[in-house]
Amino acid sequence: MWTGKKIFIIAASFFVVIFLSFEVKAEKKVGILMFSEEARYNDATRGIIDQLKEDGYAAPKIKLVVENAGANKARASELVRLYAAEKMDLIITLGTSITIPLAKEIKDVPIVFGVVYDPVEAGIARNWKSSGNNTTGASTKIPMSELIGNLKEFKPVKRLAVLYTPGEKNSETQLKDLQETQPEYKIKIIPVPLTKKEEVGQILPEVMRTSDAVYVTGSNLVNSQVSMIVDMASKANVVTITHLEDLVGKGVLLGVCSDSYRNGRLAGEKAVKILRGAKPSSIPIESPKEYDVMINMETARAGRFQIPPDFMKTVTKKIN
Repeated sequence: MWTGKKIFIIAASFFVVIFLSFEVKAEKKVGILMFSEEARYNDATRGIIDQLKEDGYAAPKIKLVVENAGANKARASELVRLYAAEKMDLIITLGTSITIPLAKEIKDVPIVFGVVYDPVEAGIARNWKSSGNNTTGASTKIPMSELIGNLKEFKPVKRLAVLYTPGEKNSETQLKDLQETQPEYKIKIIPVPLTKKEEVGQILPEVMRTSDAVYVTGSNLVNSQVSMIVDMASKANVVTITHLEDLVGKGVLLGVCSDSYRNGRLAGEKAVKILRGAKPSSIPIESPKEYDVMINMETARAGRFQIPPDFMKTVTKKIN
Protein backbone atom coordinates (compact mmCIF):
# COMPACT_ATOMS: atom_id res chain seq x y z
CA MET A 1 0.00 0.00 0.00
CA TRP A 2 1.37 3.40 -0.97
CA THR A 3 1.61 5.69 2.03
CA GLY A 4 2.00 9.46 1.88
CA LYS A 5 5.56 9.10 3.18
CA LYS A 6 6.53 6.62 0.44
CA ILE A 7 5.00 8.80 -2.25
CA PHE A 8 6.95 11.80 -0.87
CA ILE A 9 10.24 9.85 -0.94
CA ILE A 10 9.67 8.66 -4.52
CA ALA A 11 8.71 12.16 -5.63
CA ALA A 12 11.75 13.66 -3.90
CA SER A 13 14.00 11.05 -5.56
CA PHE A 14 12.43 11.89 -8.91
CA PHE A 15 13.20 15.58 -8.47
CA VAL A 16 16.76 14.80 -7.35
CA VAL A 17 17.28 12.80 -10.58
CA ILE A 18 15.81 15.67 -12.61
CA PHE A 19 18.04 18.18 -10.75
CA LEU A 20 21.18 16.09 -11.29
CA SER A 21 20.31 15.68 -14.97
CA PHE A 22 19.93 19.42 -15.23
CA GLU A 23 23.32 19.94 -13.58
CA VAL A 24 25.01 17.60 -16.09
CA LYS A 25 23.38 19.36 -19.03
CA ALA A 26 24.29 22.77 -17.59
CA GLU A 27 28.05 22.02 -17.89
CA LYS A 28 29.57 24.02 -20.75
CA LYS A 29 32.70 23.04 -22.60
CA VAL A 30 35.16 25.92 -23.02
CA GLY A 31 38.34 25.53 -25.05
CA ILE A 32 41.46 27.67 -24.60
CA LEU A 33 43.93 27.48 -27.47
CA MET A 34 47.38 29.12 -27.37
CA PHE A 35 49.66 29.45 -30.39
CA SER A 36 52.91 29.01 -28.44
CA GLU A 37 54.46 28.80 -25.00
CA GLU A 38 55.42 32.49 -24.89
CA ALA A 39 54.95 33.95 -21.41
CA ARG A 40 52.38 36.48 -22.64
CA TYR A 41 50.01 33.70 -23.68
CA ASN A 42 50.40 31.86 -20.37
CA ASP A 43 49.89 35.10 -18.40
CA ALA A 44 46.78 35.94 -20.43
CA THR A 45 45.42 32.41 -19.89
CA ARG A 46 45.87 32.85 -16.15
CA GLY A 47 43.95 36.13 -16.36
CA ILE A 48 41.13 34.49 -18.32
CA ILE A 49 40.76 31.61 -15.86
CA ASP A 50 40.85 33.97 -12.86
CA GLN A 51 38.11 36.12 -14.41
CA LEU A 52 35.95 33.10 -15.22
CA LYS A 53 36.27 31.82 -11.64
CA GLU A 54 35.53 35.24 -10.18
CA ASP A 55 32.30 35.39 -12.18
CA GLY A 56 31.22 31.89 -11.15
CA TYR A 57 32.46 29.87 -14.12
CA ALA A 58 34.68 27.14 -12.71
CA ALA A 59 34.36 23.34 -12.59
CA PRO A 60 31.85 21.71 -12.65
CA LYS A 61 29.92 24.61 -14.19
CA ILE A 62 32.33 24.61 -17.12
CA LYS A 63 34.79 22.08 -18.44
CA LEU A 64 38.04 23.68 -19.60
CA VAL A 65 40.12 22.16 -22.40
CA VAL A 66 43.51 23.89 -22.74
CA GLU A 67 45.93 23.19 -25.61
CA ASN A 68 49.11 24.76 -26.97
CA ALA A 69 50.25 24.57 -30.60
CA GLY A 70 53.91 25.03 -29.65
CA ALA A 71 54.40 27.64 -32.42
CA ASN A 72 53.97 24.82 -34.93
CA LYS A 73 51.59 25.66 -37.78
CA ALA A 74 50.87 22.01 -38.58
CA ARG A 75 50.01 21.35 -34.93
CA ALA A 76 47.90 24.52 -34.92
CA SER A 77 45.90 23.25 -37.90
CA GLU A 78 45.43 19.90 -36.18
CA LEU A 79 44.14 21.58 -33.01
CA VAL A 80 41.75 23.77 -35.01
CA ARG A 81 40.22 20.62 -36.53
CA LEU A 82 40.09 18.97 -33.10
CA TYR A 83 38.32 21.94 -31.51
CA ALA A 84 35.85 22.07 -34.41
CA ALA A 85 34.98 18.39 -33.87
CA GLU A 86 34.63 18.79 -30.09
CA LYS A 87 31.51 20.99 -30.41
CA MET A 88 32.67 23.52 -27.82
CA ASP A 89 30.26 26.05 -26.34
CA LEU A 90 32.99 28.72 -26.44
CA ILE A 91 36.58 28.88 -27.70
CA ILE A 92 39.17 31.33 -26.38
CA THR A 93 42.30 31.89 -28.48
CA LEU A 94 45.63 33.49 -27.56
CA GLY A 95 47.65 35.00 -30.40
CA THR A 96 46.95 36.23 -33.93
CA SER A 97 48.56 33.19 -35.55
CA ILE A 98 46.06 30.79 -33.97
CA THR A 99 43.02 33.09 -34.04
CA ILE A 100 43.08 33.61 -37.83
CA PRO A 101 42.87 29.91 -38.86
CA LEU A 102 40.39 29.08 -36.10
CA ALA A 103 38.06 31.95 -37.02
CA LYS A 104 38.21 30.90 -40.68
CA GLU A 105 37.35 27.29 -39.84
CA ILE A 106 34.73 27.71 -37.10
CA LYS A 107 31.72 29.93 -37.77
CA ASP A 108 29.07 28.40 -35.50
CA VAL A 109 30.81 28.64 -32.10
CA PRO A 110 31.57 31.91 -30.23
CA ILE A 111 35.28 32.81 -30.26
CA VAL A 112 36.94 35.20 -27.80
CA PHE A 113 40.53 36.15 -28.58
CA GLY A 114 43.28 37.68 -26.47
CA VAL A 115 46.81 38.97 -27.17
CA VAL A 116 45.86 39.90 -30.76
CA TYR A 117 47.42 43.15 -31.95
CA ASP A 118 44.89 44.37 -34.53
CA PRO A 119 41.97 42.01 -35.27
CA VAL A 120 40.55 44.28 -37.97
CA GLU A 121 43.78 44.50 -39.99
CA ALA A 122 44.23 40.75 -39.48
CA GLY A 123 40.80 40.10 -41.06
CA ILE A 124 39.37 38.52 -37.91
CA ALA A 125 36.75 41.23 -37.30
CA ARG A 126 34.89 43.76 -39.45
CA ASN A 127 35.47 46.63 -37.00
CA TRP A 128 36.21 47.33 -33.34
CA LYS A 129 32.61 48.08 -32.31
CA SER A 130 31.22 44.88 -33.80
CA SER A 131 33.09 42.01 -35.37
CA GLY A 132 30.09 41.22 -37.59
CA ASN A 133 30.70 37.54 -36.93
CA ASN A 134 31.22 35.01 -34.12
CA THR A 135 34.31 36.71 -32.63
CA THR A 136 35.17 39.36 -30.07
CA GLY A 137 38.10 39.85 -27.75
CA ALA A 138 40.94 41.86 -26.26
CA SER A 139 43.72 43.53 -28.24
CA THR A 140 47.29 44.37 -27.23
CA LYS A 141 47.40 47.36 -29.55
CA ILE A 142 48.93 50.50 -28.09
CA PRO A 143 49.29 53.94 -29.71
CA MET A 144 52.61 53.80 -31.57
CA SER A 145 52.88 57.54 -30.94
CA GLU A 146 53.33 56.66 -27.24
CA LEU A 147 56.05 54.17 -28.07
CA ILE A 148 57.95 56.57 -30.35
CA GLY A 149 57.51 59.42 -27.86
CA ASN A 150 59.06 57.35 -25.06
CA LEU A 151 61.85 56.17 -27.35
CA LYS A 152 62.80 59.75 -28.22
CA GLU A 153 62.69 60.69 -24.54
CA PHE A 154 65.27 57.98 -23.94
CA LYS A 155 67.55 58.86 -26.84
CA PRO A 156 67.47 61.13 -29.91
CA VAL A 157 66.59 58.58 -32.58
CA LYS A 158 66.49 59.33 -36.30
CA ARG A 159 66.52 55.81 -37.77
CA LEU A 160 64.39 52.97 -36.38
CA ALA A 161 64.78 49.50 -37.91
CA VAL A 162 61.67 47.30 -37.65
CA LEU A 163 62.27 43.55 -37.54
CA TYR A 164 59.20 41.81 -38.94
CA THR A 165 58.14 38.73 -40.91
CA PRO A 166 56.20 39.17 -44.17
CA GLY A 167 52.95 37.22 -44.03
CA GLU A 168 52.59 37.49 -40.25
CA LYS A 169 49.70 39.92 -39.95
CA ASN A 170 50.55 41.23 -36.50
CA SER A 171 54.12 42.19 -37.37
CA GLU A 172 53.07 43.67 -40.72
CA THR A 173 50.48 45.85 -38.98
CA GLN A 174 53.00 47.02 -36.36
CA LEU A 175 55.33 48.09 -39.18
CA LYS A 176 52.48 49.95 -40.88
CA ASP A 177 51.49 51.73 -37.65
CA LEU A 178 55.09 52.80 -37.05
CA GLN A 179 55.43 54.12 -40.59
CA GLU A 180 52.44 56.38 -39.97
CA THR A 181 54.37 58.15 -37.17
CA GLN A 182 57.22 59.26 -39.47
CA PRO A 183 55.91 62.74 -40.45
CA GLU A 184 55.08 63.82 -36.88
CA TYR A 185 58.20 62.48 -35.15
CA LYS A 186 60.72 63.07 -37.96
CA ILE A 187 62.00 59.52 -37.66
CA LYS A 188 62.93 57.21 -40.53
CA ILE A 189 61.30 53.78 -40.27
CA ILE A 190 63.41 51.08 -41.94
CA PRO A 191 61.60 47.77 -42.68
CA VAL A 192 63.80 44.72 -42.07
CA PRO A 193 62.01 41.59 -43.36
CA LEU A 194 63.12 38.29 -41.80
CA THR A 195 61.82 34.99 -43.15
CA LYS A 196 64.25 32.46 -41.65
CA LYS A 197 66.48 32.26 -38.58
CA GLU A 198 69.71 32.27 -40.56
CA GLU A 199 68.95 35.79 -41.83
CA VAL A 200 69.24 37.27 -38.34
CA GLY A 201 72.98 36.70 -38.14
CA GLN A 202 73.47 37.67 -41.81
CA ILE A 203 71.42 40.89 -41.96
CA LEU A 204 71.58 42.39 -38.48
CA PRO A 205 75.25 43.50 -38.38
CA GLU A 206 74.51 46.04 -41.14
CA VAL A 207 71.20 46.99 -39.46
CA MET A 208 73.03 47.75 -36.20
CA ARG A 209 75.63 49.79 -38.03
CA THR A 210 73.06 52.00 -39.76
CA SER A 211 70.28 52.34 -37.14
CA ASP A 212 69.83 54.18 -33.84
CA ALA A 213 67.21 51.76 -32.54
CA VAL A 214 65.57 48.43 -33.39
CA TYR A 215 61.88 47.63 -32.91
CA VAL A 216 61.11 43.99 -32.11
CA THR A 217 57.66 43.09 -33.48
CA GLY A 218 55.43 40.20 -32.46
CA SER A 219 56.75 38.01 -35.28
CA ASN A 220 57.22 34.43 -34.07
CA LEU A 221 60.53 34.19 -35.92
CA VAL A 222 61.83 37.46 -34.48
CA ASN A 223 60.73 36.49 -30.96
CA SER A 224 62.58 33.16 -31.21
CA GLN A 225 65.84 35.05 -31.92
CA VAL A 226 65.43 37.84 -29.38
CA SER A 227 68.52 36.88 -27.34
CA MET A 228 70.79 37.18 -30.37
CA ILE A 229 69.12 40.44 -31.43
CA VAL A 230 69.53 42.02 -27.99
CA ASP A 231 73.16 40.86 -27.69
CA MET A 232 74.11 42.35 -31.05
CA ALA A 233 72.26 45.59 -30.34
CA SER A 234 73.78 46.04 -26.88
CA LYS A 235 77.30 45.58 -28.22
CA ALA A 236 76.58 48.25 -30.85
CA ASN A 237 74.93 50.58 -28.29
CA VAL A 238 71.68 50.38 -30.28
CA VAL A 239 68.41 50.68 -28.37
CA THR A 240 65.93 47.79 -28.64
CA ILE A 241 62.24 48.47 -28.06
CA THR A 242 58.96 46.51 -28.24
CA HIS A 243 55.29 46.57 -27.27
CA LEU A 244 55.46 43.08 -25.71
CA GLU A 245 56.24 42.86 -22.00
CA ASP A 246 57.63 39.31 -22.03
CA LEU A 247 60.26 40.37 -24.58
CA VAL A 248 61.48 43.06 -22.17
CA GLY A 249 61.79 40.22 -19.67
CA LYS A 250 63.92 38.37 -22.24
CA GLY A 251 66.28 41.31 -22.68
CA VAL A 252 64.75 43.98 -24.94
CA LEU A 253 65.86 47.31 -23.44
CA LEU A 254 62.61 49.31 -23.57
CA GLY A 255 58.93 48.47 -23.73
CA VAL A 256 55.66 50.36 -23.93
CA CYS A 257 53.39 47.44 -23.21
CA SER A 258 49.91 46.22 -22.49
CA ASP A 259 49.95 43.89 -19.47
CA SER A 260 49.19 40.32 -20.64
CA TYR A 261 47.43 39.26 -17.45
CA ARG A 262 45.12 42.32 -17.67
CA ASN A 263 44.54 41.50 -21.33
CA GLY A 264 43.45 38.02 -20.26
CA ARG A 265 41.09 39.43 -17.63
CA LEU A 266 39.52 41.66 -20.28
CA ALA A 267 39.07 38.69 -22.63
CA GLY A 268 37.62 36.75 -19.69
CA GLU A 269 35.01 39.46 -19.08
CA LYS A 270 33.86 39.10 -22.68
CA ALA A 271 33.78 35.31 -22.37
CA VAL A 272 31.50 35.60 -19.32
CA LYS A 273 29.08 37.82 -21.25
CA ILE A 274 28.85 35.17 -23.96
CA LEU A 275 28.35 32.36 -21.44
CA ARG A 276 25.45 34.43 -20.07
CA GLY A 277 23.83 34.65 -23.49
CA ALA A 278 25.34 37.63 -25.34
CA LYS A 279 26.33 37.35 -29.01
CA PRO A 280 30.02 38.01 -29.80
CA SER A 281 29.12 40.63 -32.42
CA SER A 282 27.30 42.66 -29.74
CA ILE A 283 30.47 42.95 -27.59
CA PRO A 284 33.03 45.59 -28.69
CA ILE A 285 36.69 44.65 -29.12
CA GLU A 286 38.92 46.59 -26.73
CA SER A 287 42.47 47.16 -25.58
CA PRO A 288 43.27 47.57 -21.88
CA LYS A 289 43.16 51.26 -21.02
CA GLU A 290 46.47 51.17 -19.14
CA TYR A 291 49.96 50.37 -20.39
CA ASP A 292 53.40 50.13 -18.80
CA VAL A 293 56.65 51.87 -19.67
CA MET A 294 59.32 49.24 -19.03
CA ILE A 295 63.11 49.07 -18.94
CA ASN A 296 65.46 46.12 -18.63
CA MET A 297 68.23 47.35 -16.31
CA GLU A 298 70.50 44.39 -17.04
CA THR A 299 70.47 45.26 -20.74
CA ALA A 300 70.98 48.94 -19.90
CA ARG A 301 74.13 48.05 -17.98
CA ALA A 302 75.37 45.61 -20.65
CA GLY A 303 75.00 48.23 -23.39
CA ARG A 304 76.25 51.09 -21.16
CA PHE A 305 73.19 53.13 -22.03
CA GLN A 306 72.84 56.52 -20.37
CA ILE A 307 69.34 56.68 -18.87
CA PRO A 308 67.90 60.22 -18.72
CA PRO A 309 66.47 61.01 -15.24
CA ASP A 310 63.26 62.41 -16.79
CA PHE A 311 62.72 59.14 -18.66
CA MET A 312 63.12 57.11 -15.46
CA LYS A 313 60.29 59.13 -13.90
CA THR A 314 57.93 57.69 -16.53
CA VAL A 315 59.01 54.04 -16.01
CA THR A 316 56.35 51.89 -14.31
CA LYS A 317 58.20 48.54 -14.42
CA LYS A 318 61.91 47.75 -14.10
CA ILE A 319 63.46 44.38 -14.93
CA ASN A 320 66.64 44.02 -12.83
